[in-house]
Amino acid sequence: MAEGVSEVLIPVVLMANGLAAGVLMGTQLGGWPLLESLPQGRYVQAHAFLSTRYDPFMPICFAVTAVGDGVLAGLADDAGTATLFGTAALLTLSTVVVSLAKNVPVNKWLRTLDPDHLPVDFAERDPRRHWGSWNWTRTALAALALLANCVAVGLTL
Repeated sequence: MAEGVSEVLIPVVLMANGLAAGVLMGTQLGGWPLLESLPQGRYVQAHAFLSTRYDPFMPICFAVTAVGDGVLAGLADDAGTATLFGTAALLTLSTVVVSLAKNVPVNKWLRTLDPDHLPVDFAERDPRRHWGSWNWTRTALAALALLANCVAVGLTL
C-alpha cells in the first residue's frame, strides 16, 4: 500500500465511518425510542427538529468514507485487504441509498407538517414504523462498514 497516502487516509476513513456509525447508533439507541413514544404532534415536531441537525455532517462523513475506502481498496497490497475496503465502500454506499430512498423523504415530509394541525389521515400515514426499520437497516450497514474497515486496517498493520 502506498505508505504516505494510507497513513493519512486510513485514520480519516476510520474517523468519518466511526462518526457516521456512531450518530446512527446513537439515534437508534436514544433518539428513536423517544420519537417512537411521543404523541403524534410532539413526534412530528421532534422529528422535524432532529432531522435538520445532521446536514451536511452525515453526508460528508458518508462521502469521505465511501471515496476513501475506494481509494484504499485500489491501493491495497493484497486481495483480502482490497476486498474488505471495497466491501466497506459498498456498505457505506448502501447506507446512503437507504437514507436517500427511505429516510430522507420522510424527514422532508415531516418538516412540512404543522404539528398542531396534522392531516386527518396522519394516523394511517404515520411513518414511524417504516422509518424506524429503515433507520435500523442503515445503522447496521454503517456498523458493518466500520467492522470491515477495522479488520482491513488490522490486516495492514
